[in-house]
Amino acid sequence: MLVDIFSSFDDNNQVFMSFYVLMWLLSLLTIVLFSSSYWIMSPRWSSLIWSFKDTGSSQVFRSFGANLGGFINIVTGLFLFLILMNLSGLIPYVFSVTSHLAISLSLGMPLWLTLIISAIFFNPSSVVAGLLPMGAPAPLNPFLVIIETVSILVRPITLSVRLTANMSAGHIVLTLIGNYLTSSFFMSSLFSMLMLLSIQVLYTIFEFGISLIQAYIFCLLITLYSDEHPH
Repeated sequence: MLVDIFSSFDDNNQVFMSFYVLMWLLSLLTIVLFSSSYWIMSPRWSSLIWSFKDTGSSQVFRSFGANLGGFINIVTGLFLFLILMNLSGLIPYVFSVTSHLAISLSLGMPLWLTLIISAIFFNPSSVVAGLLPMGAPAPLNPFLVIIETVSILVRPITLSVRLTANMSAGHIVLTLIGNYLTSSFFMSSLFSMLMLLSIQVLYTIFEFGISLIQAYIFCLLITLYSDEHPH
């Protein structure tokens, strides 16, 4: 039983998918099933999955990440994983894992750190030169280097917080509207009940689109970070 609107973000409520092992196994099984090449005839739902794959792949091909071995497979798999997790959080009594900063940070931090380490080993002089914009005044050079360094270091935090904040805010609003809608069945008029029901349905559809968009933005920013990798 939920005590308040923030109890839905507590993984100790013992709701479905409150165990992280179950979440990873379900997502891995889904990706392997959708990516299976053992079908004699491709099922109809495979066209939907391939559309998401093509979206992630096309974004990587437009960036320098296409030259990094295996980067396209990582981004495409991450895109499908985020879509699955975001949409699963909209199902009642399903634990929303992407609304936790620990999950988002565990996805964004390794990818960002991998690109940084790869760039340093590939061409360290180019990485250092990228901290200072061309044509900058000499007195401002130390400050510009510090600002650019800080902006690079906070990228995984902003990347993860963006996903967590958007998913958390949507679930909180859905919970609030659901609470008011439940009480309206007993204490409000028919007009108020129908209005709240319409708002709940429309916002659920809106949150469905937000789940897809946030998964795309997360992968888009990762591919944009790969553009700064030394050529």
